[in-house]
Amino acid sequence: MLDPGLTVIVRTLDHPAAAELAALRPVATCDDEYEAASDFESAYTAIAERIVRLGQTQPVVYAVPGSAVVGERTVAMIRSMAAGAGIDVDVHAGESFLDLVWVRTGCDPIAEGVQVLDGRDLPDPLQLHIATVVTQVDRPEVLADAVVALGRTLPDATPVTVLDRLGDDDEVVRTMPLHEVSGYACGPRTTLFLRPPPNGWFGLVTTNRLLREACPWDRDQTHHSLLAHLIEETYELVEAVSQLPREAPGGEPDFAAYAEVEEELGDVLLQVVFHATLAQELGAFGVEEVAEGIRRKLITRHPHVFGDVDARDADTVKANWEQIKRDEKSRASLMDDVPQAMPALPRAHNLQRRAAAAGFDWQDIDPVMAKLAEEVDELRNDLGNQDAATHELGDVLFSVVNVARHLGIDPEVAFRRANDRFAERFRIVERLAAASGRELGSMTLAELDALWDRAKVEVEADQRPVN
Repeated sequence: MLDPGLTVIVRTLDHPAAAELAALRPVATCDDEYEAASDFESAYTAIAERIVRLGQTQPVVYAVPGSAVVGERTVAMIRSMAAGAGIDVDVHAGESFLDLVWVRTGCDPIAEGVQVLDGRDLPDPLQLHIATVVTQVDRPEVLADAVVALGRTLPDATPVTVLDRLGDDDEVVRTMPLHEVSGYACGPRTTLFLRPPPNGWFGLVTTNRLLREACPWDRDQTHHSLLAHLIEETYELVEAVSQLPREAPGGEPDFAAYAEVEEELGDVLLQVVFHATLAQELGAFGVEEVAEGIRRKLITRHPHVFGDVDARDADTVKANWEQIKRDEKSRASLMDDVPQAMPALPRAHNLQRRAAAAGFDWQDIDPVMAKLAEEVDELRNDLGNQDAATHELGDVLFSVVNVARHLGIDPEVAFRRANDRFAERFRIVERLAAASGRELGSMTLAELDALWDRAKVEVEADQRPVN
């Protein structure tokens, strides 16, 4: 390194180790590449190209502070480019700043388990389940983004240790609450360290397991006892989603409605985790196997994304999905495994979708509407026969579902909204009757119809957009 005949290039002089080397011998720097580049990636590419270009004509020593393989993007690029150019590269080990992180924080990376993340490119989703180092937090906007990302699941008071200029006389090792971290004046050598409390996905799983051990109610639960809760939570989620704008996630976001959806999704997710916890107690499967199983299924059933199958539209995707599912489950019929316990309306919708995927469907809405009219006529003809009327009413409802499917409308959503409209208007009828001093039971049908018409006008006026 001190041989004056060697060409030594440092990535930057903006580091005490580089300045110390420059005091011992002549060095060239790549600081000009940083100044000329529009972003770090461009600067790194230019530096690597410069080193490899020189290496084609002479031996070159490229010196970086700390370890050459920890957080040194340029070294990885140089090795790749040099291999393509047939140039040999020797990498010499050096002490990483991470060694000082372990010393200053008292963290044993093997005993505790750690993850080291790049503050400029944090993963999404960000899993904070073990001791975490966030490095390269070198600009205020990077620090602010890191604090926001951490704060999505961590409490504001979570202790975070800010480490800066480690090894220098003016090094900083300061622990502060997460919400204060964004106010720190960060620099090129700023790093964050934290031991996250239970949070997010892993926090939910571990908390559920703890409750299973410590809470009498949780200990008493079985798969069957939880079913009623799963159904209830699912309906509450459906109710919350139905309050979103019809074009959601398009259009103007309704964050208040989304807050309800977030809460109800959590309640449903707990049921999934709870069932997986019970299954793991028997050694059947755990929640990770559940997640991995559905991940693999998604890949298998999307060969147009992960394979070489061509699917130009959503209808082709659906048809492929049903065929793959049929092959996987060795179904004798497309009608198999549509759960009989499913409510009749969505079950009819699913049965029709499967038949349509095989080509058993009308191509436009006109014959569908004609079939509905035909079924209504048949019901009218059989009103005097209870069994026959029950049969024909079922056909009418099945035809209504078919109309909804051809219109691209979820019949369950449409029916739920109809129920809500009826309930809203009837409450107004009750209010109007009470305001007139009358009981509903004392009013004639004509009087009630008049109140109903007034209720419709009032609801429509409330729903009319304001200019």
